[in-house]
Amino acid sequence: MEPFAPAVRAAEAAIRDLFEPTPLQRNDHLSAKYGAEIWLKREDLTPVRSYKLRGAFNAMRKAMASGGGPAHFVCASAGNHAQGVAFACRHFGARGTIFMPVTTPQQKIAKTRIFGGDAVEIVLQGDYFDQTLAAAQKFSVREGAAFLSPFDAPDVIEGQATVALEMLDQLGRAPDLVVLPVGGGGLSAGVARYLAEAAPDTDLALVEPVGGASLTAALAAGEPVTLPRVDSFVDGAAVARIGALPFETLRSIAPEQVLLAPENRICATILEMLNVEGVVLEPAGALTLDALADLAARDALAGRTVVCVCSGGNFDFERLPEVKERAQRFVGLKKYYILRMPQRPGALRDFLENLGPEDDISRFEYLKKSARNFGTILIGIETETPGNLVHLERRLDSAGFQYRDITTDPILSDFLI
Repeated sequence: MEPFAPAVRAAEAAIRDLFEPTPLQRNDHLSAKYGAEIWLKREDLTPVRSYKLRGAFNAMRKAMASGGGPAHFVCASAGNHAQGVAFACRHFGARGTIFMPVTTPQQKIAKTRIFGGDAVEIVLQGDYFDQTLAAAQKFSVREGAAFLSPFDAPDVIEGQATVALEMLDQLGRAPDLVVLPVGGGGLSAGVARYLAEAAPDTDLALVEPVGGASLTAALAAGEPVTLPRVDSFVDGAAVARIGALPFETLRSIAPEQVLLAPENRICATILEMLNVEGVVLEPAGALTLDALADLAARDALAGRTVVCVCSGGNFDFERLPEVKERAQRFVGLKKYYILRMPQRPGALRDFLENLGPEDDISRFEYLKKSARNFGTILIGIETETPGNLVHLERRLDSAGFQYRDITTDPILSDFLI
């Protein structure tokens, strides 16, 4: 196999036509919290607020330089890849056709149009991404255009690897540990391959969301497999099947190097970075920071130099109420119950007397009003201190109230809440 580093160096030099290296910043808050030197590689600060521009640019650059390569590029994406392709198309003066699901939020469609300008056409097709992808690939064959994969292509992987090159140049030395997010695997494979040549003593930790653990499944099977179900909350990394080419690099990763981040905990990390540091991260962009707690529990951080790649900051603030809700659930500040309330005068007052001084009812709804002896109530309770709701449940048990905690029940909570 030819050396990878020289090609990455050439890609990095070309990318300077688009933007300067993204900052590598020491984070005092996280460094103090974990007793380590925690550095953040801020890919959320590229012109399109994610690293995806790197791979799209490099693939288009090489296609157009290969001697009359196609000047028409096609992709399928509902997010960061679409925006990266659009930006690169405008830079090169190339034609771009970007397929997006019909269900894509208007904010993302508008941003893609802004980045691409007159260079791109947006086609809304398919209710689900698989339908959109099939339509885009069929169109590219029919039109003789180049299809740009978001992660499963050599030139894309090469472009994403420029993150590692910049990081080493900026730090001036090899870090002890690099923490990478994993979705389709393009970024993690590119960085892992570059560090294997340029900083072979640097350890790697890879992080994927619990609801999209495609690398974990592939390592267990020895080959890429398609997950039967994906939680799309971490939309920048919730991939049902890791790319075949990235997995060729990542198959050597030990399973214990891959950490799984719960979606609700990621929400708490997003809020922490927003409230404490003023840093806006999308769910996928917060993956590596979220995993620091798990790494600390393994005693893998103390005294070490650690670089976390923050992969993107395209956060739609309309999602903030959901993020806050999920974060509250994770840290134990909010719960939902189905409560059986005796149908007698004073029963509600008896229940309310069990609430603590920091407990607040955020939702109260009768679910069944025809019962003669008992009524069924959906009740949501917020509090200010973790542990308060545990004490509330003990008081309800002592008082003889019958209730069911549905906070983590995926069917009931999705249906009722």
